[in-house]
Amino acid sequence: MYIIVVGAGGIGSALVEIAVRDRHNVVVIERDPKKADLLSRRYDILVINADAASQDVLEDAGADRADAIVATTGDDATNLMIVALAQKLGIPSIVSVVNKREHTELFRKLGANVMENPDVIVAEYLYNALQRPKVKDLVTLSGGAQVFRAVITERSPLVGKSLREAGEAGLIPEGILIAAIEREGDVIIPSGATVIQAGDLVTVFSKGHASDELVEKLTG
Repeated sequence: MYIIVVGAGGIGSALVEIAVRDRHNVVVIERDPKKADLLSRRYDILVINADAASQDVLEDAGADRADAIVATTGDDATNLMIVALAQKLGIPSIVSVVNKREHTELFRKLGANVMENPDVIVAEYLYNALQRPKVKDLVTLSGGAQVFRAVITERSPLVGKSLREAGEAGLIPEGILIAAIEREGDVIIPSGATVIQAGDLVTVFSKGHASDELVEKLTG
């Protein structure tokens, strides 16, 4: 895959490292000369020291053959311009960081897949970790649905019961789906006959807010 990454800050640099590790063809556009020089020394990739909010610069970066572009700058106006130019140039996959949540819909209308302010996402993750130590990797989806992972303890009423039995007994509330189970290094895609065991790490989809009461009810 040919990927153009705009911005060599924390997110952009981490993304480059992952993409290079997976042997994708990566080009970076960074207007800060020091950041651009540092990245070009670290990786054997093309780094363009320029402002990406320019059609000429994107064309120099190979927009005509790019499979994807990712805008990771801390300025929404710059990211929005990049998204608009990428659409004009016909880049198939466009992804952008959105620093202010109220701008999200505007980016989506231009056809970008968005990641909302990463600082806010990290802060929410840390807050949830403090509030709910049993819950791992909680993610809030659009519309208020949540996905999280949690460990089933020996006290859980689900232990020893199949998912079908637990559902029929009302132990798994409506709107809750156990989508995966990690057990002794294996990942299980459960069916109604799957029996829950103590120590299972379950991935749970909740149609609504995953309350503390819900987590306690499931995990014990």
